[in-house]
Amino acid sequence: MKEEVFFSKGMPHIKKDYPDLYEAIVHLNNAAYTGKTIDYKTQKLIAIAVNAAASDDRAIRKQMVSGMKELGITKDEIMDALRVVLLTAGKPAFTKSVAILYKLLEDPEMVKCIK
Repeated sequence: MKEEVFFSKGMPHIKKDYPDLYEAIVHLNNAAYTGKTIDYKTQKLIAIAVNAAASDDRAIRKQMVSGMKELGITKDEIMDALRVVLLTAGKPAFTKSVAILYKLLEDPEMVKCIK
């Protein structure tokens, strides 16, 4: 179910100007997201938590959106991942991520994805 989607704004430039480097990144992505032992949905929840811990607003939102749209990840599943963020990264990272989640849940397009 994993698609070739990269959230970095620089990736389109790399793909166009440095196709060899882009292919290496694609191969690394495929090697990381194998779903061999931990399924892809769990890996996506880990990615959400990592970005939440780093307090990267844009990446948090993008990971949540793709997780909900591609994998049907629910609000409660995301909150379970964010509970770990609260414990390990602290309240500011946690509350920022919760705010992003609830803002997404107000979007009618996102609501359709998670029903």
